[in-house]
Amino acid sequence: MIRKYSTTLHGHRTSFSLEPAFHDELRAIADARGIPVAALIREIDDGRGVDGNLSSALRLHVLEWLKEKAGAAN
Repeated sequence: MIRKYSTTLHGHRTSFSLEPAFHDELRAIADARGIPVAALIREIDDGRGVDGNLSSALRLHVLEWLKEKAGAAN
């Protein structure tokens, strides 16, 4: 089930929709990097293209992180 989450990006409130498993992984990524989840989301938002939406960018970031992590384990 998809849930709606809210955060502040550059002084403006915004929301995004994610499955809880993706949100949990975002928290794990932020913890591993030693940064707040909001900072991670801001970083991902700043790096995404103008054609994509924030929810998709967050999912793709989690996917790339997990692929890199799996590759490092091999």
